Amino acid sequence: MALWTMILRKMAKNKWLQLNLWLGLTVCVALFSSMPLYSKAILERTLLKELQSVQAQQQVYPGYVRIESTISAETMTEKTTAAIQKADRYVKTIPGKLGLDGLSFYQQRFTQKMKVYGADASELEIKTLNTIGGFKTLSDLEKRVHLIDGRMPVDRTDGVIEALATQKFQLATKRKVGDALIAESMEGDGARFRVIIVGTMDTDKTADPYLPYLTTDNPDGLLIPLSVFDREFTVGRKLRLSEVEWRLAVNYEQLKVGNIEQFVKADAEIRRYFRGRLGSEEINIPARDTISSYAGKEGKLNVMMISLYSPVMLMLAFYLFMTANLIIERQKTEISVLRSRGASRLQIMAAYTLESLILGLSALAAGPYLGVSFTKVLGASNGFLEFVQRSALDVTLTSGAYRTAALAVAGAIILILIPAYRATRVSIVDHKRQMARLTKLSFWHKAGIDIALVAIAIYLLRSFNNRQADLERLALDSDSLQIDPLLFLMPAIFSLGAGLLVLRVYPWFIRLVYWLGRRWWPPALYNTLVVISRSSGQYLTIKVFLIMTVATGLFSANAARTINDNMESRIQYAIGADIALTTRWQSDAPVFSASQAQTGQQQTEAAISNKRVQYTEPPFVPFQQLNGVESAARVFKKAGARYSISSNDKNGATTLIGIDTKEFGSTAWMKDGLLDYPINSYLNLIASNPKAVLISRSIAEQANLKPGDPINVYWDSLDRAQFTVYGIIDYWPTWNPLPGRSDGKSKVEQPNLIVGHLDTIQNRLAVEPYEVWLKLKPGVSSDQIYDELKDRKVTSLRDASQQLVLSKNDPFRLAINGVMTLGFVISMLISFFGFLLFWVLTLSGRTLQYGVLRAMGIPFLQIIGMLVSEQLLTSGAAVIIGVLIGGMISELFIPLFSMSFQTADQVPPFTITYQLSDYLHLYSIIGIMLTIGLLILSFRMSRIRISQALKLGEE
Repeated sequence: MALWTMILRKMAKNKWLQLNLWLGLTVCVALFSSMPLYSKAILERTLLKELQSVQAQQQVYPGYVRIESTISAETMTEKTTAAIQKADRYVKTIPGKLGLDGLSFYQQRFTQKMKVYGADASELEIKTLNTIGGFKTLSDLEKRVHLIDGRMPVDRTDGVIEALATQKFQLATKRKVGDALIAESMEGDGARFRVIIVGTMDTDKTADPYLPYLTTDNPDGLLIPLSVFDREFTVGRKLRLSEVEWRLAVNYEQLKVGNIEQFVKADAEIRRYFRGRLGSEEINIPARDTISSYAGKEGKLNVMMISLYSPVMLMLAFYLFMTANLIIERQKTEISVLRSRGASRLQIMAAYTLESLILGLSALAAGPYLGVSFTKVLGASNGFLEFVQRSALDVTLTSGAYRTAALAVAGAIILILIPAYRATRVSIVDHKRQMARLTKLSFWHKAGIDIALVAIAIYLLRSFNNRQADLERLALDSDSLQIDPLLFLMPAIFSLGAGLLVLRVYPWFIRLVYWLGRRWWPPALYNTLVVISRSSGQYLTIKVFLIMTVATGLFSANAARTINDNMESRIQYAIGADIALTTRWQSDAPVFSASQAQTGQQQTEAAISNKRVQYTEPPFVPFQQLNGVESAARVFKKAGARYSISSNDKNGATTLIGIDTKEFGSTAWMKDGLLDYPINSYLNLIASNPKAVLISRSIAEQANLKPGDPINVYWDSLDRAQFTVYGIIDYWPTWNPLPGRSDGKSKVEQPNLIVGHLDTIQNRLAVEPYEVWLKLKPGVSSDQIYDELKDRKVTSLRDASQQLVLSKNDPFRLAINGVMTLGFVISMLISFFGFLLFWVLTLSGRTLQYGVLRAMGIPFLQIIGMLVSEQLLTSGAAVIIGVLIGGMISELFIPLFSMSFQTADQVPPFTITYQLSDYLHLYSIIGIMLTIGLLILSFRMSRIRISQALKLGEE
């Protein structure tokens, strides 16, 4: 009990220090717990949205399951009947196997096709009438069909079968409702049934919103109740069944990330069960591919979250270590006294362990709830330091989040206990000796950790650079946006190592400054230089902390901006304008039937090549007159064109692009800096000559061409047309200049490009379909353009704005923007609290010193000057070093993020993006932090009473 009393009293005595330590622990727990929470919440939201898009695209409920199987048995046997009944029971267990609730279900069965005619039909009518249809059944018949005429069928005992039929089939029998029909087998088994169509029916779309029964799926046949069908055919086996079908609707909104593996396994089990059991099966689960694509995504996203959080975690570790170290520094005298009076190291460590457990458990109680708030902030991010009114993530605390938080608390407690363990090794004599002079090298510098960290970071940097060079040289692809955790850990390692390395030599720089001006420095600066040079060790932690804060903050800002800018530039470059579309052109190309199409694509191409297809160009003016369109351009692209050079017999394949220079310049999107001159300069260059073309640098190097040289262009069997080279380009909207492997070839091929006038290409070569590019007016949405394009016979459409929205909603990109934004804000807040805590405690420890200085007659303003100069030479210098290191790691490590994108599609090339607002945010926060800190310190200093300070010194 005495131990608990001592711990609580000690915590109350240092309540502000304990509060800061608890704050760091709580933020640490919140960050760690937010990782699994975010991964689960964002994947479930994006999965739900993708499943909803399945419904929009395929017009089918996302939880739809359809199982169809033919019956391979030539005659119905007891074994076949048992297999069908067993399959019925199995299908009813499918929702449970998928881990979802069933919303709707029905089954259908179909017999062999039969000849249907009136019971009173003559021989001639029987021979001439060709109405074919079998018996079919539907579960819950009376609930799923809409009765147009007549009544529902009932079970009769006189051998007559009552049925429903569509109006189309009833009219095909040439009999009215209520007339008797004969259904006669066409397989020679002599089976004949007397049937009466007692009603005509249609689809009842309001009966079931999930699984409406569509009569259009199978309009021919006689629909009878399931009980009658099973008695007569499934069990009675009077006719051979040709097909059975089950349809289910499960609640896809219940699908969670943790259930994906169960869903995938159930899907495989269903397919395995029906494979060959009754006949040839067809299983249709439209959401299957979408759901399967999420298998394993949670693990990848968690790894990425750890890599994104690694710099912030490292800073939190520093904050906890610094706070714990400051607490122990204030209690070293107490610890050394306890040791001198017989207390064992184990007893002292037990007390500090219990104290840390109290803080850790309280942080564990509050941290996960703060983690929920962090997760919601991540879900609202739309860019770095940008938030939108996006629907809130559905976040619920899970056992996984608490396990992660508990591990974080355990690691933090171990980190906090390190200073206490080191303090128990020092006697009271050693402690007094250390307090007299603090010029001893720190453990970091003694062990050479700074040099080791920089060396490790440089080694990893070289390894990544070599890997990136191999990917580009061999035209290989890395996985799209699968970020290696080391890409974020390396900058943190380098900034820590570089900061420690600079601080190794910084005291010598201060001594040099002191020595150079020791005769002229004013008293305030003289005292500051002496204190910093003699006691540099006490400032090491806060300086490293500030360097890490500023450096990683700048790196996070620049990395997030760069990734966002390059992803958006790639989308816009690949499309070329706001919207790119193609329309249906009239031509004299032969039309092939489905049977002809099955003979193969080669025969089709051969038939077309015998005669050149003549196209009729549709009017282009209507696109220019669309409301909301600022400009429109015709862009012809021919991937299979060829070029030849008469002077040196050089030739090769190329992509040919035909444009109208004025339209194209007003419509196309092009990133600045990709060409030697602005793109409009190239367009103006060729505008004056209809035969002028621009060629890619690859053609210029292969064929030794320069401006002014002639070049021939043609394709297929066309006559060659001569053009004149006016310029050489490296990039052009939508054209990928990177080498690649085409058609599975092992050889890396260099793409070629020729850009010319569309009118000249059409006049001298051929008229073929082109794309229409649209540039929208500011504020105009794509939906407005879609409404106007409904009657334009659009065959394909690419929309840059829609693809940008999809890109921004990608879970991995949301994680990048959200975590970096959150990390930046947390880093700044933690830095402020750490800065304030350090200097308040430092000032408190110098109460005697400042009191003596005031007693000696030093004016208060000079003491403030000492404080300001000390701040500038410690915190200010750390900020400047942090800015320099932040810029250095941005230049060194951000280019490595290009490996996270598909190498073959990384056009425009990956470039680092800096934004002035990020630097202004950083400098503003640091300036406010230093200003508030100085004001608080000055206020505390002004309240120091000389008599109390001297009395404290006497004690």
